[in-house]
Amino acid sequence: MATIKIAQCQLPVPADKDETLALAERTVREAAYRKADMVTLPEMFCCPYRTENFPLYAEEEGGRVWKACSELARDHRVFLSAGSMPERDPSGRIYNTAYVFDRSGRQIARHRKMHLFDIDVKGGQRFRESETLSAGNSVTTFETEFGTFGLCVCYDFRFPELGRLMALRGAQVILVPAAFNMTTGPAHWETMFRSQALNNQVFAVGTAPAREEGTFYVSWGHSIVTDPWGQVASQMDEKQGVRLTELDLDRVLEVREQLPLLRHRRTDVYSLEEKNAFRGENGNW
Repeated sequence: MATIKIAQCQLPVPADKDETLALAERTVREAAYRKADMVTLPEMFCCPYRTENFPLYAEEEGGRVWKACSELARDHRVFLSAGSMPERDPSGRIYNTAYVFDRSGRQIARHRKMHLFDIDVKGGQRFRESETLSAGNSVTTFETEFGTFGLCVCYDFRFPELGRLMALRGAQVILVPAAFNMTTGPAHWETMFRSQALNNQVFAVGTAPAREEGTFYVSWGHSIVTDPWGQVASQMDEKQGVRLTELDLDRVLEVREQLPLLRHRRTDVYSLEEKNAFRGENGNW
């Protein structure tokens, strides 16, 4: 039986990076002590979620926050899905980037958020990531000792094509650092994770920041795990905390055998194509 223990760290987002990294260290240490195999952090865990903050907090790959995350994975011998952080590339473009590190601290995945969160909900939230961020162009999966994982960031997961492409690559678990707000969270959070897990017959792991009332962007929280049958396996409330969930990956194979959605696709009638021009952004992770 292939099982993995995933610790979701639902954290506040301090304005000070020193405070952020100290909080991450304490939290990852706690998760490792509780025998987690993988630890997940929230979207923009090291940058208060506001468009004008992204250029101020952005670092190049290999920068201070990246190094700290690599060291946390290595020192505590865990896989670390390091939420996401603002990344500046050599040309000056800024991305909302998710990294994953293995137990030795080696980077094994990088996903640059593909779908930028430009929304204006009447009577609710208005936000435009494209004011300061650029969009990534790659579907991201990576291999572990437990199997194949997919990786995307928040708004990406609303697009069914992306979830299906990761499933077709063999993903059994999709990791989603995400920060839904007080408009979209109550309406869509649980429904989206249940439907994407159900339709792609995967575990979906959504890790959110803790709710901080009075901030510019108030997170819904409610970090969640949904299973291949579309059921909620675990869900937190809005408060700061660490939740450990054990996933039985044999359940993915079992559900896909009982209800073979992926095999029953009518590829003679329709198709879903991943553009070859965009393959390889993730290097050889």
